[in-house]
This record gives sequence, C-alpha cells and structure tokens, in this order.
Amino acid sequence: MSVFVTITLIVLVFMIIYQIGKASEYATVLRGQEKVNAQANRAIAWLLVIMFLLGMWGIWKCNELFKDRLLPIAACKTGENYDAMFNVTVLVTGVVFFATQAILFWFCFRFQSTDKRSAFFFAHSNKLEIIWTTIPAIAMAVLVAIGLRNWYDVTSPAPPDAKVVEIVGKQFNWLVRYPGKDNELGKRDFRKINDANNVLGLDWSDPHNMDDIISQNGELHLVVNKPVKLLICSRDVIHDVGLPHFRLKMDAVPGITTTLWFTPSITTDSMKSITHNPDFVYEISCDQLCGKGHYSMRGTIIVQTQAEYDRWMASQPSYYSGNNPNAKPAGDAKPEPKADSVKAVTMK
Repeated sequence: MSVFVTITLIVLVFMIIYQIGKASEYATVLRGQEKVNAQANRAIAWLLVIMFLLGMWGIWKCNELFKDRLLPIAACKTGENYDAMFNVTVLVTGVVFFATQAILFWFCFRFQSTDKRSAFFFAHSNKLEIIWTTIPAIAMAVLVAIGLRNWYDVTSPAPPDAKVVEIVGKQFNWLVRYPGKDNELGKRDFRKINDANNVLGLDWSDPHNMDDIISQNGELHLVVNKPVKLLICSRDVIHDVGLPHFRLKMDAVPGITTTLWFTPSITTDSMKSITHNPDFVYEISCDQLCGKGHYSMRGTIIVQTQAEYDRWMASQPSYYSGNNPNAKPAGDAKPEPKADSVKAVTMK
C-alpha cells in the first residue's frame, strides 16, 4: 500500500510541474516574455534555495533514522581500523559535498539572470586547474594510503600462534575444515572430490587428514582474542567470504588459495548483550553473485572462549571416522593403500 501511495505522489508531482510549465507558457503570451522570464527566474532561484535546505535536512534525518540500524561495533581490531578509515572518508567527502553544493546553489541564487546583468565568459585559468586537480589528488592519495595499510594488515603473514582454518565455498554452502590434534591440515586433491563421502577431496594417503574435522553446515568456531588464519578457496565458481561484523571480505577462487587473518575481540554472547539481541549471530555471507541459489549461501560464526572451543572440538568426530564407521580412532588410523599397491596385490 505504501509503495502505491509513493508512486501516486510522484506522478502527481510530475503532473503539477507539467501544469506549471504550461501555465508559464500561457502567462508569457498574455503578459509578455521579459516580465514572465524575470518572475520565473526569481521563483526558480528561491525554489533552488528551498531544495538545498530540504536536501540537507533530509540527509540529517536519514542519518538520525538509520544510524542505529547499521552494523554494531567491529568485532576485531582490524575491523576497528576499517571503521576509522570509513569515518575519515565520509568526513572528507562530506565536507567537500556540502561545500560544493552550497556554492552551487548560492551561485544559482545570487547570479540569477536579470536585465542589468550579463554573463561573463571565463575561458581558462591555469591556477584554478592546478588547485582543483592537486587538492583532490592529495586527498585521494592519503585515503588510498590508509586503505593499503589496512589491506596489508589483513593479508600480511599471520602470527605464528594463529589457528589455521580452511573455508571452501561451493554452490550453495560453506565447508569449514579444522585441523585435528596434530594441528595440521592434510593435503587435498580435487580429483578425489565425492559429495557422498569426500566433499573436499581429502587425500587419505596423507596421515594429517585422518583427524581433520569438516563442518558442512557453514559453522565457523573461533576463539576470542586468538588470531585465526583463513585459507579460502572454492570448489566450483567464484564466491566471496564476507565477514560484515569483522569488516572483512576475500574472494574464494577455484584453483587458488587466498588468505586473510584477524583476531576476534568480542564473543558471540557478549555481542548479544551489546546489541540487546538474544538471537544475534555473526554471519558469513557470499558477497559474489554465484548462481541461482546465491541468496541461501549463508554461514555463521561462533566466537567463544578457549574452554568452550575445546569442549566443542572434543565433541566433533574426524571426517575420516565419520565416513568410515569401522575405522580406528583418528590417531591410529592408517592411510588407504595407494592405487599401485592395490593393483599389485590383485595381480598376484
């Protein structure tokens, strides 16, 4: 209903403008071109002033209305840096926007056409060209430098004690792999991918794969105040790991492993208190249009204490044992024989 009312109002506004234009034409015929033009110029000049004031008021009201509906505070130090960069960018561009728009509308009002004023032809000024080229260039260079510094922080080598977790995108969900007790992820081979019992193509000839844990519901568990390094890739098309609450994102590209690292600073339970939302969850979004099921590609992040994380890890079976019920415990499991050895036994 509100959409219909809005459309109706827009149509009415255009009809009114059209009628004003027609009335102006009729008035020109009846009262004379010069007199009508002078009145029209004054009316348009004042309308521009009113439009400027209403526009500034609208910007302020939109800020008041939506400022509390944006994302909560950043949940990591890197995110705080990005928020600071965003605020600087908004401040710089906001000042420039307000100044240029104020000058633009003031000129329209102050120098409206009259019989006593003629237009001044101003062809070129090297000084002005240098000023309005140099100042924006310096401002943009500073903003780019801040952005590069933050980007380097995210993509630089992770701390030695960082937890390594692999996150793989596929149409249309996230697969998350954690190293087991050996704290090392095993090798993968895309030729071994099988949705029935090997979704990531783990190479069972690598002993490090025997205790790896895979979460297929897109749930990523992290420890608060402990750095984590994400190994990001894709199983099919280009996806994008979006972490809006941490102000981070990174493409997941088939055949290429991208990385980023950060340190979560607020647990999920603490963020529920901060946002006054008992149902709050950190979200993993796919920020790259990846197909018809793109809308459903959503994962969650659970930031918890070390004790909570350890209990959760202890309750998770290894992916190998989960798909091989008769297998020995992950620490004792032996890798499957290679294809060549199987062939040799068969030939005997």
